[in-house]
Amino acid sequence: MGKGAFDEIGSTRVTLKWFSCMVLSSQIVGVIAIILLAVLFGQYRGGFAWTSDINKEFNYHPLFMTLGMIFFYGDAILAYRVFRDVKKLRVKILHGSLLALSLIFASIGLKAVFDSHNLADPPKPNLYSLHSWVGLTAVVLFGAQWVCGFVSFLFPKLSEEIRKAYMPSHKFWGKAIFILAVGAVLMGITEYSIFKSIYGDDKVKYQRNLINFFGVFVLIFAGIILYLVSNPGYQRPPENEIEHVPLAD
Repeated sequence: MGKGAFDEIGSTRVTLKWFSCMVLSSQIVGVIAIILLAVLFGQYRGGFAWTSDINKEFNYHPLFMTLGMIFFYGDAILAYRVFRDVKKLRVKILHGSLLALSLIFASIGLKAVFDSHNLADPPKPNLYSLHSWVGLTAVVLFGAQWVCGFVSFLFPKLSEEIRKAYMPSHKFWGKAIFILAVGAVLMGITEYSIFKSIYGDDKVKYQRNLINFFGVFVLIFAGIILYLVSNPGYQRPPENEIEHVPLAD
């Protein structure tokens, strides 16, 4: 993550030891959040299946949306800062792979929830809650952001002047969409808990605790990610030519 205990960025000499600890903490917290969700839906809410059991298929929705729009997206945002001394082309490949995983998991997660509604007897309405509106908005904006970034910075790659003008918006929307996704995930798990009467039933208080701790760890993960990408002291050292920029550098 750095060539020594300190890294020189412009005129600011910053220690990367704290940065490394925060990055490691984010990964631990993120993995714990995923495990809590997998245990909740895998062990206590019926497990997982595809269209053979639409109730179990739904369980993929919260798990895959969290994996895609929170964990892999957050790591993609961090890639350019974590691998600061790695050749930019290699970081591009990692960054793009993480974003591809985000889209894949989010797409499967959306299919799971739409199937659970459309294949029900009778069918259930789609997109009726604030959670669904915010969540779908986050996914659509994520896709649009990815396309704009690809066209602007990778292929066909717009002029340097246009890229410079677009870059601040690119960075802003990268973080804004991540925050939107975090909000959607927290609203979704709360909505699920209310529908299933988890909060009002002491017989399943262990499930309530899993949900609450999951929410706390998601917030901690998001807070660390946003802190690391917003601190100018942790920016990747500037290079002579402007290349592809991550969704939020």
